[in-house]
Amino acid sequence: MSEEMYGHINSAFCDGMAITVTAAHHFIWRHLYVSMQAAQTPASKLRFVTPDKESSMSTLWQEEEFEQICSRESPTEKAADIDKTIPVKEHERERYDFDPTMFYENRFWNRRPDGIVISKNHRTLYILEFKRSSYRNEDFLRVKECEANEQHKSIIEALKAAAPDWTFEQINFVAVRRCAVVEDDFYNKLERLNVQAGKKDKILLAHVQRIYEAHDTVMRSYYQQIM
Repeated sequence: MSEEMYGHINSAFCDGMAITVTAAHHFIWRHLYVSMQAAQTPASKLRFVTPDKESSMSTLWQEEEFEQICSRESPTEKAADIDKTIPVKEHERERYDFDPTMFYENRFWNRRPDGIVISKNHRTLYILEFKRSSYRNEDFLRVKECEANEQHKSIIEALKAAAPDWTFEQINFVAVRRCAVVEDDFYNKLERLNVQAGKKDKILLAHVQRIYEAHDTVMRSYYQQIM
């Protein structure tokens, strides 16, 4: 199977595979997220906010904890300015044409990072994102990092402008086809999220196993459809 075909099959933009691929994404990511939460160092002050499912920015900012960072109104204008630099996709065109101002505002507040981790003590909020890559070449990690950062650029920049006394950073986890993970990159990110050193190997092994199982599920689903 060509790299291009493999990539298409593993994309949520492939109509026949979208549900399976999305389920595979969540199967891998939710397990990693909960594993990191359970393996926090005793001194860690991080709170993993979304262990059960993704939450939109709008839903998060209904909680008092987030309103204390900044009001809902504060980042909206800045976010709209940033979102204007992001192309409007074809399936969004009708909503954009109806009301461009409301379109940009809604696009910002409807964004759903894969995970949110917050430390009120250190005034730090992490946006977490998980990406799967179909290609393993020397650039795959950089490409997926850039893709993830671009996806949530408006969140990071708008919150920085709205709450300058807080720190907002994005941490991305990238997996490649079948079961490949860049170990150094993975371990460094676990460390940034206060995961106990003695539990990192176990988390990596479980993560790789999940990637392998998800890959197998996606490919079996594809072959069942074409037979």
